[in-house]
Amino acid sequence: MKKLQIFTTGGTVDKIYFDALSEFQIGDPVVGGVLESMNVGFEISVDELMRLDSLDMTDKHRQIIQQRVSDSDAEHILIMHGTDGMVETASWLGEIANKKIIFTGAMQPAAFSDTDAVFNIGCAVGAIQVVEAGVYIAMNGQIFVADKVVKNRAGQRFEEAGLL
Repeated sequence: MKKLQIFTTGGTVDKIYFDALSEFQIGDPVVGGVLESMNVGFEISVDELMRLDSLDMTDKHRQIIQQRVSDSDAEHILIMHGTDGMVETASWLGEIANKKIIFTGAMQPAAFSDTDAVFNIGCAVGAIQVVEAGVYIAMNGQIFVADKVVKNRAGQRFEEAGLL
């Protein structure tokens, strides 16, 4: 892999705490900094498409993601996305041919010391180099075919569909 195109959409991975407001808000995308600090051996391009919690994402937002991925000349595409809407958005990309598309995110913000963000990003980047063309979700140390996975909210992890 010579180049990785990254699209960010917001989600927990990019959430930061604002003391004055006593709440979390979505901040700047963290994925570029994470990969640069890991000294990756390939070019990365990060495009922020939106800053949304995936629970607030609409079909209009998903259409924007679909169009940008479809229009991209990159073969390897990583999409940073909120975990609650990840599976639904991934279903919008299933007809895109000849691309390796992996979604990932985090259950805890990257700013937290016990975050899963760096682990999930690393897992996704490793996987995107060896998977066949298609749409996948990389979470909890596993790679799932996007239409065969569900989020287990109670267990705070993704699992193969049908296991819940």
